[in-house]
Amino acid sequence: MIRGQGLQHRARARLRLALLSSALVLLGSTIPGRADRVAAAPVPLAGVEGQALLWRSEARADYAPLAQEFLTQANLAYCGVASAVMALNSMAVPAPSAAGYGRYRFWTQENLFQPATQPFVRPERVAREGMTLEQLAGLLGRHGLKVQWWTADRFDAASLRGLLRRSLADPGDRLLVNYDRPLLGQAGGGHISPLAAYDVRSDRVLILDVARYRYPSVWVRLEDLLRAMQSVDSSSGRSRGLVRISAPPAPAAATAPAASGGPPPPGTVPPPGPS
Repeated sequence: MIRGQGLQHRARARLRLALLSSALVLLGSTIPGRADRVAAAPVPLAGVEGQALLWRSEARADYAPLAQEFLTQANLAYCGVASAVMALNSMAVPAPSAAGYGRYRFWTQENLFQPATQPFVRPERVAREGMTLEQLAGLLGRHGLKVQWWTADRFDAASLRGLLRRSLADPGDRLLVNYDRPLLGQAGGGHISPLAAYDVRSDRVLILDVARYRYPSVWVRLEDLLRAMQSVDSSSGRSRGLVRISAPPAPAAATAPAASGGPPPPGTVPPPGPS
């Protein structure tokens, strides 16, 4: 009899525990913002929906130049390197010679590393560890560009949205994003790729993923991307974020001579002597 009462007591305890667990699940699903913590499924660019988002988007000035220079990262840790090369080539930044291409000059994942960049990042270390947001910004800055970078803890959704709408509609700059793949529902860890477009109606951002052997280019919700950017990079101890690059301001042009009087511009006067 005592044994039977003990079995009934344990059965009732298990039932109460099951009911409590169910209640907690239901409560969690009704907490404001709780559902938003689950990333929406990324939309592949190559699909019908992805193409419709691209052509509907007004902030897509960077897409065509970047797509023309799209490439796959050379190894598992070169996502930042490949992203930088895409950005530099898409902006027609003057490049050094490329091994095996004679007189043709363009940026590659090898010649991106120049003597000026060596004190900051070395290719053998990047091949092992990748790059932090600050290292990526520093590397690009050594190539004479105007570089701005922000850790994502400085953004809320509204400020990030404003930056993306302005920058991705401006053909004169590029945005490279550092984010945590699992927070977008992908396998892996930290990653870097260029951003190419923003669609206002769906509030989605297009990532041109340089790990093309692994994931396609996708549209992701802005708030999901923000959370993925706000994760802490264990290498730097800081949150991930964005790098924005643009050409440096052009030097002030020399004052043109007056229409009458004064010397002509250099190069227009024939050299002295017989003609």
